[in-house]
Amino acid sequence: MSLRLRLTLLYASLTGGVLLVFASAVIVVFNALLITQIDNALETAAKTIIGGVKVDSLGRVNADLSSVEIDSEIYVQIWGLNGELQTGLRTLEGFADQSFDSAGLRRNQPGYAEIRSGNYHLRVVSIPLMENSHRVAILQVAVSLQGVDEARTGLTTVLFILLLVGVLFSGNAAWLTLGQNLKPIKTITATAEQINRADDLSRRIPYVGPADEIGSLVDSFNQTLERLEALFTSQQRLLADVSHELRTPLTVIKGNVDLMRRMKRLDDESLTSIDQEAGRLTRLVGGLLLLAQAESGRLTLVEKPVELDLLVTEVFQEMSILAGGKLHVHLNEIDQVLVTGDRDRLKQVLINLVANAIQYTPPGGEVFLSLEKIGEQARIICRDTGPGIPAEDLPHIFDRFYRAEKSRTRGKATGFGLGLSIANWIVERHSGRIEVNSKEGQGTSFAIWLPVLKQAV
Repeated sequence: MSLRLRLTLLYASLTGGVLLVFASAVIVVFNALLITQIDNALETAAKTIIGGVKVDSLGRVNADLSSVEIDSEIYVQIWGLNGELQTGLRTLEGFADQSFDSAGLRRNQPGYAEIRSGNYHLRVVSIPLMENSHRVAILQVAVSLQGVDEARTGLTTVLFILLLVGVLFSGNAAWLTLGQNLKPIKTITATAEQINRADDLSRRIPYVGPADEIGSLVDSFNQTLERLEALFTSQQRLLADVSHELRTPLTVIKGNVDLMRRMKRLDDESLTSIDQEAGRLTRLVGGLLLLAQAESGRLTLVEKPVELDLLVTEVFQEMSILAGGKLHVHLNEIDQVLVTGDRDRLKQVLINLVANAIQYTPPGGEVFLSLEKIGEQARIICRDTGPGIPAEDLPHIFDRFYRAEKSRTRGKATGFGLGLSIANWIVERHSGRIEVNSKEGQGTSFAIWLPVLKQAV
């Protein structure tokens, strides 16, 4: 059974239940009103009859009922205590010698009853007639409830027909409304099936409607598809990039091995090349392993208080040696700042940024390092006077394997495009961020923002 059908049946059932309760209430109230009117008519007739009743010395009732003005539909009997009918008015067939309500003959207080006998349905009031505080007779006034039964039956039939019409109408309305409202769900199902058949994650669910639950579902599904497409594309790009990065060093290693095999002797230059390419492969695998551990949550950070000023000074000294005579590394203003973090990982970030600056800055250029405390944030700046990064490349520099070089042919000193991705991950796990500002021909500046240790604020 489909969801649409189940909801339609539920809605129709609820509507039918509400209409049934309403119809029952209408019938009960209608019946109560009619019975109340009949009881009032019986009470009025009884008072009129009692006003003309006289009791003789023997306790017999004398009443001239022929002159009593009461409704023509009302029937009257007066019974003596000996069970004899003393007088009556408009006797019904079958009640000539039988009381309307045999149980009412024993009443000491007035009371009403509904009697069914044969084809008759009567409403009877039994009233004891008193003389000197003694009961001398029983007055029974009755009226037929045939009209009430017919009216009640007619009303019940009308309400039942209206109930059926209401249920059918509400069910049809619910079916049409649900069909329109659940149409996006069918579209979602069809789109998912098309994606499964065609492996096309670029498809999106078209939706034009209010921003209700269905709209939120469609938006969430489209966002999920976007993320899946991005992950799938990233995976494909990762495989392509890894394959490319592996191909070059493996080709070099294989070429040098073939060369030495043909020469039938070990060649120092070939061995050095093999060693360099093996080192590149080791760094590549290490970077990929580090990213895999980071994304899976298995890479833990040892958080301790870190003196950033000492760390920056240490990196400056090591990088100055690395730069050699190629360019100049300067240490500008430096504040004493204490943060919480993993010292080794933070050092890895700084070394990566400074090493990139040294690598891409032409000989004779300059690299500047500085540390400044701004409010509750520590800012480390690494700035170079290199060629800069093109504006179209800036949004992607933290992506894996992304490098701003236009050529895919890398030199031996070129990295794999993993360093900035790893650095960005490390800084984010320290509740910080990396900002980059670069203009072609004017150099590049990286700014690392880290929260200062609370105790040191």
